Amino acid sequence: MTMTAAASTSSMPDTPEVAELPPLPEHLWGMLFHDVQSRGLFDDSKTFVDMIPTQSVEEIMADYARLCDRYSNCSDVPCVSNDALREFVEARFERIETQANVEPPERQGTVRDHIDALWNVLTRQPRPRYNPNSSRLPLPHAYVVPGGRFNEIYYWDSYFTMLGLYESGRIDLMRDMVNNAAFLINAYGHVPNGNRTYYLSRSQPPFFCGMVGQLAQYDGEGVYAHYLPQMEREYVYWMDGVEALHNCEAYRRSVKLHEGTLLNRHWDDLNTPREESFREDMETADRTTRNHIEVWRNIRAGAESGWDFSSRWLTDPHDLATIRTVDILPLDLNCLLYHMESTLASTHRRLGHYQRADLFQSAANSRLDALRRLFWSQEEKRFGDYLWHDDALTDSVNASIVFTLYFGVATEEQAGHVAHTLENQLLQPGGLVTSTIDTTEQWDAPNGWAPLQWMAIKGLKRYGYEQLADTIAKRWMHNNFYRFEKEHKLLEKYNVMDIDGAPDGGEYPSQDGFGWTNGVLRALLAIYPDATLDNTAP
Repeated sequence: MTMTAAASTSSMPDTPEVAELPPLPEHLWGMLFHDVQSRGLFDDSKTFVDMIPTQSVEEIMADYARLCDRYSNCSDVPCVSNDALREFVEARFERIETQANVEPPERQGTVRDHIDALWNVLTRQPRPRYNPNSSRLPLPHAYVVPGGRFNEIYYWDSYFTMLGLYESGRIDLMRDMVNNAAFLINAYGHVPNGNRTYYLSRSQPPFFCGMVGQLAQYDGEGVYAHYLPQMEREYVYWMDGVEALHNCEAYRRSVKLHEGTLLNRHWDDLNTPREESFREDMETADRTTRNHIEVWRNIRAGAESGWDFSSRWLTDPHDLATIRTVDILPLDLNCLLYHMESTLASTHRRLGHYQRADLFQSAANSRLDALRRLFWSQEEKRFGDYLWHDDALTDSVNASIVFTLYFGVATEEQAGHVAHTLENQLLQPGGLVTSTIDTTEQWDAPNGWAPLQWMAIKGLKRYGYEQLADTIAKRWMHNNFYRFEKEHKLLEKYNVMDIDGAPDGGEYPSQDGFGWTNGVLRALLAIYPDATLDNTAP
């Protein structure tokens, strides 16, 4: 299987080279960035890095140097007060990028009507004039943002948003979303976490093949051939460095186990505090004796997972400073890579590229064997994340197990145990809880998330567990309906243990809008068209 990554690039002569990476906010604004972000000048650390400068970098930094010089002899440290610093920033930057009012002006009838109306509110158009000093990466087509503080695309959110776009008849936006992802792969070699400069060093759970598959439902299987170069290029990104790996070695996102099996982990190419969460990451590292670079690398890798953050990544489930993401081979990520390899194999076979098809099928088969063997505890009858240094599963019981059903990874026997775990350990009055542990992290109890509900429902149906799938669907829909009736909002995440309670944990308040919640609920309404607040009550 050592040929796959190298061979992929040779089959794409028309794909452009990876673009030169634009400067990061930290590099653009230097001491100004450090002062604003380290002091917590804004309630949300993302605010400053999303603001648009109204003057050149040179002018702003010269002005800031003069402001600092004015106070250079003062006895206070820092000399420039927060009020003066905020006034300086507000005079030279615009907050256009952070406007987050995603609600339609009035309630749009039923929740189905509301979601259909929200797509236009959440759609952003390409900007005719690109500001090179903005953190926003330009995209050629319209795109749907999640909402709230998230005013850019997010990679794995897009897949679940597209579920609803399809049911709303917004095939135009589905095509735009896939074409934007393909554009980013062509330009940077991968789909970043989001279309921001500070997200370029990492990706998110790789759903591009799934996005293409969704579009194929409408446009036909020819779309697989159309996007084959980008699907292969993304595979190169995730498998980078495999040819040079020896057993028990890792490079970026690739890991080679002692017996030669190739698997994947999450990674980030930087090992500094995240620019959009600079103060938070500094504070996390400051409360531990661990090497700070090690902490930041693992925090960033955790952000790539989309589960930012969860006890599943932590040695101590209640202490983010113990994060160890790069030591873990995630169950869900490797299910996604299995799906990617299988999709590439079937696409090449359909095109008559039998040698390439066999290579990808061999990789898929090897990964499937590893998933069923290494990520499975026969003693505990459960799937889990794999600690590759220790040859053992982590202790975390969490909803990532639904990926094994959604992508057909589990055997029939294993699927039965997954269903049992979902029903007896994760099912709550308002849907599936994300993990069995209640922490201060948002990807833990008491929270539930739309993508995990969808994958559980569809995965259980795939294996014939219709009744449990229906129960999860109705409880989740009831939770959505209930909150919508009370607040006229669809939220990023929900408290599934107490539907009267608010979601808990995380680095920011729960957001409304909300892209993937809208997408999943709209798709569920197509499966359960008669569902109402009353008839879905548990």
